[in-house]
Amino acid sequence: MDTHPPSEKSWTIHTRPEITAKYQILDRVGSAAYADVYRGRRLSDDVTVALKEVHDARSALREIEALRVLQGSQNVVVMHEFFWNDDDEDAVIVLEFFRTDLAAVIAEAAAAGGGRGFDVGEVKRWMMQVLSGVDACHRNMIVHRDLKPSNFLVSDHGVLKLAHFGQARIIMEPGFDSTEENPPPPYEHDYTSSVPESSSIEHPSSSEAFPHDQGTINHEEYFRVLEEMKTKNTIYDTDKDPNIQDGNTSCLATCTTSNTDDGDDDLWKASLTFEAAEEEERRNELDCCLTPRVGTRWYKAPELLYGSTDYGLEVDLWSLGCIFAELLTLKPLFPGTSDIDQLSRIVSVLGNIDGESWPGCSKLPDHATMSFGNVERPIGFEECMKNCGKDQVSMIKKLVCYDPARRATTMEMLHDKFFSEEP
Repeated sequence: MDTHPPSEKSWTIHTRPEITAKYQILDRVGSAAYADVYRGRRLSDDVTVALKEVHDARSALREIEALRVLQGSQNVVVMHEFFWNDDDEDAVIVLEFFRTDLAAVIAEAAAAGGGRGFDVGEVKRWMMQVLSGVDACHRNMIVHRDLKPSNFLVSDHGVLKLAHFGQARIIMEPGFDSTEENPPPPYEHDYTSSVPESSSIEHPSSSEAFPHDQGTINHEEYFRVLEEMKTKNTIYDTDKDPNIQDGNTSCLATCTTSNTDDGDDDLWKASLTFEAAEEEERRNELDCCLTPRVGTRWYKAPELLYGSTDYGLEVDLWSLGCIFAELLTLKPLFPGTSDIDQLSRIVSVLGNIDGESWPGCSKLPDHATMSFGNVERPIGFEECMKNCGKDQVSMIKKLVCYDPARRATTMEMLHDKFFSEEP
C-alpha cells in the first residue's frame, strides 16, 4: 500500500503511452515535491525496475547526464533508459530497482546487534564498494554533493551501488567556451533515449589529467591538477537549492530518505523559501558559481556550512568519512540539529578552526558570522569511536579534517593498506 503523500504532479506517469507500452506500473514507493518513484515491470522480460518521474528539469538533466557518463561503473546504479520530450512533460528515468539501502542495513545491524556492529571484514567490504562508486564519479570530475547511507542502494546479493544524482555537478568540462553567456544543455536532441548496457557515449572528462591507473598519482599532484582545471574551466549549468527539491523521500528505487530518530521533520527541510532559491539560482547563473546549499546536514563538509561557492570533489570526501564512521559505530558522527549546531559538534571533536588547522578558512563567506569559543580539549575521534581500533580511527581522520586539500582521495583510500590486511 502506498503510504507516501502525493506530490502536486503525482501519477502523471500512468497517462503516458510511450511508458505504459513498455512498463507495467505496479506501485509508488517514494514521493517528494520534485520526484515520484514507482516500482514497475518491464513487459519484454518481466524485470522489476524503478521508474523515477522527476518534476524538476534541472535535477533531471543532472541525473541523466551523470548516469550516462557513469554507465558501466560497477558500483553506480544502472540507468536502463529515460523518457523526455518537448511536450512539457516530466522526465522519467528507468533504473535498477533495489529493496533496501545502506542506511537500512546500518539500522538493522544496530537493532540486531545491540550496538556491536559489523565485523571488520564486513565493514571493509561495504567501504570498498562505497569508495568504488564515488571513485567512478571523481574520475569523471563529478561531485555528487549528497553522499549519505540512504543514497547507496543494496541488492539482495549484497552489491552496493551509488544513486540519486539530482544534486550532482560535473565541475569541469574541457573545451567548453567560458565566454558563452548561455551554454546549451549537454543534450538538446530528443530526450527519449535508451542507454545500452555497455555505453559507447563519449563525454568530455578528465581522463587525460586523471588516467584510470590513479595509483600513480600522489596526493599533491591530484589536487594540483584539480585546482588547475577548476581555474581554467567553468561549469555548464547553474545551481538551485536542491534541499527544496528532495524533501522527505523513500530511499528505495534511487530516491533519498531523510528520516531521523527523533522524528524532527524540520531537520532536513530547506533553509530557503522557493522564491529565495529562485533568486539564488539567478545569481549563480550570472556568477557561474556553485551553491553551498546542497547535501544533507549530518554529512555536509564544513566549507559548505560556511557558505563556500568555490569547492570541488573534496566535499564528497568529508561525507565519505562520516559514512564510514557510521558503519563502524552504527550511529551518525555529527547529528546536528541546525547548521550552527552541526559546526559546533564538529568543532567539539576536531578542535578550533583557525589558520593552522585550515589555511584560508577566514576567507569563507560566513566565517565571520559563525564563530566558536576556544576549544582547549577537543573530544577527539578516539572518544567518539571508543570500540574501534586505531587503524579504523585513522581511516576516518584521513577524510574528516578541516582543510579540504588534506583529505585523502578515493584513489588513495582504495590503495590504503587497511583494505589489504586481514580480515
